[in-house]
Amino acid sequence: MLDRKARRSHFKWYLKLALVLLGWGAGSAWAGAYEDFLRALQLDDAPAMVQLLRRGLDPNTVDPRARPALTAALDHGSLQVAEVLLAHPGVDVNRLSPVGESALMLAALRGHLGWCEKLISRGADVNKIGWTPLHYAASQEDVRIVRLLLDHHAYIDAESPNKTTPLMMAARYGSEEIARHLLDEGADPTLRNERGLGAADFARAAERETLAQEIERRAAALAERRVPGTAPATRP
Repeated sequence: MLDRKARRSHFKWYLKLALVLLGWGAGSAWAGAYEDFLRALQLDDAPAMVQLLRRGLDPNTVDPRARPALTAALDHGSLQVAEVLLAHPGVDVNRLSPVGESALMLAALRGHLGWCEKLISRGADVNKIGWTPLHYAASQEDVRIVRLLLDHHAYIDAESPNKTTPLMMAARYGSEEIARHLLDEGADPTLRNERGLGAADFARAAERETLAQEIERRAAALAERRVPGTAPATRP
């Protein structure tokens, strides 16, 4: 039986052999492979990414901002590389970046409806703590992505860490169509974030006065329904 020192030496030898067989080698070879990974990611070079994966690259390798490869590819718009990564059985579609962003969140933010559908079919989480895919979807222009997320049970009044809701995001950053769709689907217009701002305030910050007034009317109507026996407000 080998002693501890001998076993450690044999382990290191086998590890180096495994790296060589996988095509990585050691030290500078790994650095070169990582550079190839980043280049494939940035240039949307799908054949290069296929070769890297065949040589043993982890499909969840992170970029210099510590974002998983799939999330980074979607953010770069490298959709052919993203296809390669998604097809790999080892990819984790729910792995988050250091700021809590998932691949589905980036797909929603970039307006990639088809990618949102693909990711959900692969088990991407529609709901999560903090910022959610619905927040991101609400801040862009395509109402179909919002509908898709709601159809898959996205929580409509999800709160970010500062209690901002998807309706607030839509009121300021997304389309007015999305804001009205969220209202029609039951988003609560009375909610306020930690700064005391509601969706109407967000709309006014974007100079959307008509939308702000509509949100206020809906908020008033909802508040009346919540208090049984309250008489409708009368104008002086």
